[in-house]
Amino acid sequence: MSGEANTRPVEGGVVRDFTREMSYGAYLHLDELLAAQHPLSVPEHHDELLFIVQRQTSELWLKLVLHELRSATTALAGDDLKVALKNIARVKHVQRTLTEQWSVLATLTPTEYAQFRGFLASSSGFQSHQYRAVEFVLGNKNAAVLDVFAHDAAAHAELDGLLHAPSLYDEFLRLLARRGHAVPEEVLTRDVTRAHVHTPALVPVLRRVYERAEDFWEEYEACEELVDLEDNFQLWRFRHLKTVERTIGFKRGTGGSSGVAFLARALELTFFPELYAVRTVIGT
Repeated sequence: MSGEANTRPVEGGVVRDFTREMSYGAYLHLDELLAAQHPLSVPEHHDELLFIVQRQTSELWLKLVLHELRSATTALAGDDLKVALKNIARVKHVQRTLTEQWSVLATLTPTEYAQFRGFLASSSGFQSHQYRAVEFVLGNKNAAVLDVFAHDAAAHAELDGLLHAPSLYDEFLRLLARRGHAVPEEVLTRDVTRAHVHTPALVPVLRRVYERAEDFWEEYEACEELVDLEDNFQLWRFRHLKTVERTIGFKRGTGGSSGVAFLARALELTFFPELYAVRTVIGT
């Protein structure tokens, strides 16, 4: 077979002149996107680009996650459970991608990372305002976190707005109440600036949904979608922890945290505690 035969001819209809037409690169602003990686190590270390790209792509995916979760929260407030479930389904796929990305970063050995880690100075993933925004939307509110973003007016304003807004779970529980489920008044009128905590009185409400799934199928499905969402989030947290442990052991984080110990404590947090507690009482 000749070299010429092992090619795919460019079809005649393929657009070639972009003087007046929009190109793929222009639509995606690839000139800006691909020029946004600026390694700081001197001399530039080969593996710093991996670190930057992994973090930047994670931020892009977090932007989409936040976009979808906000839409889902709005849909729940408007009694449009089907749209909310569609949003959550997309988030679940993004979560799997985010979790798998840790395996790429895990190819960075301790020796390789040590050669440029010092150039990160005090920058840290802890300072990702989008990650904090996702946690706030899911209900893990913490007003003290806003102090970290005092230097960034836009990020601070976004987080402050989410701090004072009902979470995804708040809106789901309100939807249950509007559908006739006996959600306690204390849940419906709670201070939404605080993290949701386990409320035993909610467990019988969810037990009724689970044990009468044929009567409350949409609510039942939504409960399971929320459990998937939390499971995926915890898997992401765990992979983050293990990647950090594999790369820096038990050193302190660049942002001043205790590192692995700090990440381990995050695994104790839960967004939807009653959706796990109900499993203990079902069938008893």
